[in-house]
Amino acid sequence: MPTPNAMTADELADRTRRAIEAATNAGRELGLTIVDPRVIHDAFSVVAHLAPAPVVARIPVVLPEGLPLAAQTARQARELAAVAWLAARGLRVVRPSPLVPRAPVQRDGFSMTFWEHVEVAPNVDPDYVARGPFVAELHATFRDYPAPLPFLAPLALSIPSGLAYLDDNPSLIAASDLDRAKREWAMLAPVFASRAAFSAAFPGATVQALHGDSPGYNVIDTTSGFVHADFEDVTLGPIEWDLSMQAPEATHTYDEAAMRAGLRRLDHELLGIMNVARMLQVVSCFALVPRFPLLAPGLEATLEQWRSMPFAGGWKG
Repeated sequence: MPTPNAMTADELADRTRRAIEAATNAGRELGLTIVDPRVIHDAFSVVAHLAPAPVVARIPVVLPEGLPLAAQTARQARELAAVAWLAARGLRVVRPSPLVPRAPVQRDGFSMTFWEHVEVAPNVDPDYVARGPFVAELHATFRDYPAPLPFLAPLALSIPSGLAYLDDNPSLIAASDLDRAKREWAMLAPVFASRAAFSAAFPGATVQALHGDSPGYNVIDTTSGFVHADFEDVTLGPIEWDLSMQAPEATHTYDEAAMRAGLRRLDHELLGIMNVARMLQVVSCFALVPRFPLLAPGLEATLEQWRSMPFAGGWKG
């Protein structure tokens, strides 16, 4: 079924071209030698190696509905600061590039950040179970992060605006699915509205700095081992948020490593609530399909999984 107002292949290609051109021009103005910029990844962000400079630009092109530029740049600044702090403490991360100022750069309608280039290991199948201890190490390092962060920012950023957009564009999702999503979010939103509200509902939960976007998946296998990447959703929250929608084997290896690091084990009731919240975030992503049509098949598969899950009304809070 065609997506209403979906960008065409030519429009998507033009957006990528303009993002690369903006990053190239911005990089040159910052003193980088750029001869052959190459796209590494093109999805929610265009990611490009600004060759031969050892620098990668990440240019977000599919953003939450209605996100102002000031909010986008604040989000990018939080990411740069958090990753630099983790790198200074020895955690293996893709670091901000030292060749340019550590700040978001605006050019030609895009806001971008610049990172060190890493050599990706060829032909490596991701081992998500093996990454569980790597996530526990991240959490152990992040416990003492001193900078202020918003509470569960990924949910506040994407779900209310996404559901509102779907309300106004009903052909993007079945009415029954949207109705369920709105009812579940109405139940969960008060608990996620603030750290105080959440702690009142879950007084035993650990709230700390988190990656914010499934760190077990946002890992790059390089020629010298794992590195964490993509901290654009860095946030305060319960550790369960970072483990949502992970296989039981991965949460098991996380728990084992967490105990060794002095962290608590996962609360599986809370993990279940975080799984529902993650699913609502995925449902809200249907609002992004007109700007990223290739997203639709994966979202449909996740939607089928969500439909088989118990309605969150079974949780009394």
